[in-house]
Amino acid sequence: ALTGFMRCDDQPTMSIRENPMTSHPVSLPSRAATLFAGPARFIDRFQDLFALAIRLCVARVFLLSGLTKIQDWNITLALFENEYRVPLLSPAMAATFGTAAELVLPALLAAGLGTRFAALGLFAFNLVAVVSYPDLSDAGLKDHVLWGALLLVTFFHGPGRWSLDCLLQRFTASSGAPR
Repeated sequence: ALTGFMRCDDQPTMSIRENPMTSHPVSLPSRAATLFAGPARFIDRFQDLFALAIRLCVARVFLLSGLTKIQDWNITLALFENEYRVPLLSPAMAATFGTAAELVLPALLAAGLGTRFAALGLFAFNLVAVVSYPDLSDAGLKDHVLWGALLLVTFFHGPGRWSLDCLLQRFTASSGAPR
């Protein structure tokens, strides 16, 4: 079977099956699919590792930023009062919500618990950070675009099998609990 992204329930999202009982000549697309099926299966073995690597890499960036903010709250408040222009929130509220997001959401993302919620929350936080900091350099913007793209990959593809979400899904499926 030629597989696409594997979900937690181990079901391939697409497959190509050949019928060995037919005597019809194999078409060029079938030959190409067969040729690429082996390498695709090999690559698929690493999907969960890379899903975990993406989650840990992005979580680290945001968690370290949150830890920096709680080291000196007065400096954090001064940054939100003078540098960051968060729309619709007072500087104190923006600092509180922003720091909480940078501490809680990366922990959830790294553990793979509520992963899609955490990825979407961090994506929104990342977007607000870009909009609210007018002096963001080109290099900083590229970093934020990369983090946003990785968060969207996690949001749309899920956390992979090496996550608490998957463990909970398997537990509830095996216990007969409603999904």
